[in-house]
Amino acid sequence: MKQYTDKSLQILAITGLKPQNFADLIRTAQIIFDPAVGLSGRDIKVNWQDFDVPAAVVENLKLLGQRYRYASPYLPIDIIWEQLIPETRSWFIDHQNLLWRFEESFPALDED
Repeated sequence: MKQYTDKSLQILAITGLKPQNFADLIRTAQIIFDPAVGLSGRDIKVNWQDFDVPAAVVENLKLLGQRYRYASPYLPIDIIWEQLIPETRSWFIDHQNLLWRFEESFPALDED
């Protein structure tokens, strides 16, 4: 079992989020940063508002996706939470069970 800091446990308790939700958020941020999943010569323009992602949240998640572009999505919860603007935090809590849409819409190249 992964060890969580007191702050991480507090975030989980207050928000009702689960560690898997944070991994989903990181994968979503990676996709928003690079919807072409790293394939050179492939330029994809996405209207993220069609996915119910407000512009401020898109910008915040792009920065997160850029920072953790090649990282495992299982990052320290408290570190990720600190990098989210208030609007992104609210959006994340409200959409935690819908983040799978991003991976389904933009599958990794190594998936069938």
